[in-house]
Amino acid sequence: MAAPIIAVCCSGQGTNFQAIVGAIRRGRLKARIGVMVSDNPGAYAIYRAMKAGVPAVVIDPRRFSSRQAFDRALSRVIELKRARLIVLAGFMRILSPWFVRRHPGRILNIHPALLPAFPGTHAVRDALRKKVKVTGVTVHFVDEQVDHGPILLQRPVSIRPGDTEAALLNRIHRVEHQIYPEAIQKVLNGFGRS
Repeated sequence: MAAPIIAVCCSGQGTNFQAIVGAIRRGRLKARIGVMVSDNPGAYAIYRAMKAGVPAVVIDPRRFSSRQAFDRALSRVIELKRARLIVLAGFMRILSPWFVRRHPGRILNIHPALLPAFPGTHAVRDALRKKVKVTGVTVHFVDEQVDHGPILLQRPVSIRPGDTEAALLNRIHRVEHQIYPEAIQKVLNGFGRS
């Protein structure tokens, strides 16, 4: 049986994309990346995709009149590749309700905090400012709200005295790279079951 196809969406460095590629190569994740889509023409993730032999598509949001028009183009690419699962890996765009309704229960996101605590783009900075002792990583299904939706996996990350944002983010990334492939496999194992 052929491995299920996933689409990975990235905006920046693509470290989670690279972790997914590595998990597939090591046999920890039984999937194939059909496409890596970026909304940023300068994303390093594009280079990572080319190096891994994964088709990379850039959809520049500046070429679209609305968020929904961008999302329709994104959806077309994903549907052409017949991806069963859409994996947001540092994808810094808020998807429209139209997109979420078009792909119900098929979109995963990873967030650098223990949701519902610290949603948004500055989760690591916010955790440090609040002086909490533990933050972490959440993998969740995407719904129409930001950093919301059913939680699939969470792992804690301790905040150490004197932690900088960069040091904490580095430890969070290591946890992300471990649990995202695990969460993706868990979801793929559930497809086709009722």
